[in-house]
Amino acid sequence: MSTPQAILVLAPGFEETEAVTPLDLLRRAGIAVTVLGLDSREVTGSHGITIAADRLFADYSDPFDAIILPGGQPGARNLSASGTLRELIRRTFDRGALCAAICAGPTVFGAAGILAGIRATCYPGNEAALTGAVVVDEPVVRDRTVITSRGVGTAIAFGLEIIDYLAGSEASEKVASAILYRW
Repeated sequence: MSTPQAILVLAPGFEETEAVTPLDLLRRAGIAVTVLGLDSREVTGSHGITIAADRLFADYSDPFDAIILPGGQPGARNLSASGTLRELIRRTFDRGALCAAICAGPTVFGAAGILAGIRATCYPGNEAALTGAVVVDEPVVRDRTVITSRGVGTAIAFGLEIIDYLAGSEASEKVASAILYRW
């Protein structure tokens, strides 16, 4: 089995914990994650922490198995404003690859039009932007090729669910055990 490839897209104002936690967990599981800056290689989050992206979003064209979006504001609005990103999300969903987002990140999926009939969750107060989704109040929701989650407090479970999807339950259980998390 080849190493799963994922991209994590950051825009100014992203929620730092929702980006770094899944990134760390996926890399612990041996999943290759490329961090892409939407507009620049240095991206500052909503709490003033700057992350150096591996590459610019516009320069990335390698194949990948998953796209991951953190939440945070104005980060999610900045992601949603990118027509190029929304189109990439539609193409990713249409080819059956994983689309994962947390907090306000799932609203970008709503704007991209991929949530029709999909069970999804998000940070409270953002539900109306999950266009077409069957909105549920659960920490992490996996429906077909879409994983959504509620916020910072669910970031570990979100990351482990992505690992489970991409690399299997043995990999997610191994990471959970190593970080002393009940999975």
